[in-house]
Amino acid sequence: MTTVELKPRPRLPDWLRLPLPTADTFGRTRSLLDELKLHTVCESAKCPNHWECWSKGTATFMIAGDRCTRACGFCAVSTAKPFALEADEPARVAEATRRMRLKHVVITAVARDDLADGGAEHFRQTIEKVRELNPGIVIEVLVPDFLDCNDAIDSVLAANPQIYNHNLETVRRLTPSVRHRATYDRSLSVLAKVKARRPGIHTKSGLMLGLGETENELFEAMADLRRANCDILTLGQYLQPTLKHLPVVEFIRPEKFAEYKLVAEEMEFIHVASGPLVRSSYHADEFSAASATA
Repeated sequence: MTTVELKPRPRLPDWLRLPLPTADTFGRTRSLLDELKLHTVCESAKCPNHWECWSKGTATFMIAGDRCTRACGFCAVSTAKPFALEADEPARVAEATRRMRLKHVVITAVARDDLADGGAEHFRQTIEKVRELNPGIVIEVLVPDFLDCNDAIDSVLAANPQIYNHNLETVRRLTPSVRHRATYDRSLSVLAKVKARRPGIHTKSGLMLGLGETENELFEAMADLRRANCDILTLGQYLQPTLKHLPVVEFIRPEKFAEYKLVAEEMEFIHVASGPLVRSSYHADEFSAASATA
C-alpha cells in the first residue's frame, strides 16, 4: 500500500498574520447566523478574514447548502451529495440582512450541478426576498458558472442584482489542476453574456495568486477579463486551507499586489481590490452603492 506524504504548510509571512478581534459584534453575528440556520462562505471556505468581517457585523451568505458538487483543488467547502434546497432559506437570508442593517450584501452558493438550473432560481428568489425586506440595498451575487446555461444566467439577471460576480480564479494554464469541471473559457463566456444582456449590471471577477502563475500569465488573464467586459477585479493571495489542498507555490509581497493594481487600473477596470488578504467579498462595499447603481 502506497502512502502519500503530506508536506507541512509553509510558515506565513508577517504580512499575512492577523490579530484576533475581540469585538462583541462577532458573537452577535455568530448567534444570528445560528438562530437563522444560515451558512456563510466565511466559515465553509475557511476565509482568513472571517474574524474581522464578523466583528464588523458583515458576512457573505452561502445559499443552497454547504455541500458542493465540485472538488476544486483550492477550496475548503465540503464536496458531497447535497441536500434538497430549503424553500424558506431566501426569507431567512433576507431577515439576516435586515437585522444586520446591511447596505451591501454578498450572496454566494456552492455549485449545484445536481440541479437542472444549477440553483439559479434559488438565487433569484433570494435576491427578491432580500430586496423586499431591504429596499435600497446593493445586492452582489457571487455565482458558479451554471455550466454557461443561458436560461440559468437569465434567471439570476431577472432579479436585477447590481453586481454579478463570477471568479476566473486562476490563469489559463493552471485552470485544469485548480478548478474541478470549470473551464477558463466558460467563465469568460459567462461574464461576457451577463454584460451583453444587461450592460447596466456591473460584472466582477477574481484571481488567486501564488499558485505558480507567471506575471505574463496573470496579465493575460486580466486582459481576457477586460475583453469579456469585466468591470471589477479582485486579486488576492491563495492560502492552502488544509494539507489535502493545493500547496502555496509563492507568497506574493504586498508591494507586488500594489503594482498589479496599477496595471489593472491601466487596463481600465473601474474598481480594483488587490492585496494579500483580498477575497471576492472582502470589503465589497468599498465599491460604493452610488457606483453600483450608476
